[in-house]
Amino acid sequence: MIDRVLLPMLALLAVAPAAAAETVLAARTIRAQALIGPEDITIVDAVVPGMLQAGDPIIGMEARVVLYAGRPIRPADIGPPAIVDRNGIVVLVYRQGGLSIETEGRALGRGGVGDRLRVMNLSSRTTVTGEVREDGTVLVGGAVAENP
Repeated sequence: MIDRVLLPMLALLAVAPAAAAETVLAARTIRAQALIGPEDITIVDAVVPGMLQAGDPIIGMEARVVLYAGRPIRPADIGPPAIVDRNGIVVLVYRQGGLSIETEGRALGRGGVGDRLRVMNLSSRTTVTGEVREDGTVLVGGAVAENP
């Protein structure tokens, strides 16, 4: 005979779909700024809200913080590999309509493609913020709004 408390729970399990999501864990401790390879991650059959799930792009990304073995990985913990290093010289590009201005700047942080990065304009010593592009240039001002 099935207990009165157990029966409703069994009915709920019969109609509730099984969790199909799998969570991504670090297989070993990964230092910050290291590229993540297939041997660095493991998949567990569990759902951890707010963490990366199986199928999310992670291989080839860069660890933004230290990832500890056996712990789930958050989306903010990884990002595209940095192509601009801190204190590196970059080309700042400003475009608005037909006007295009290029000058050199010094990166005040590391950044990958699409990251927002603070850069000091070497000629004016002004700090500006722009978006890192594939070729390593940093788009500032009107150029960021015009170029998706």
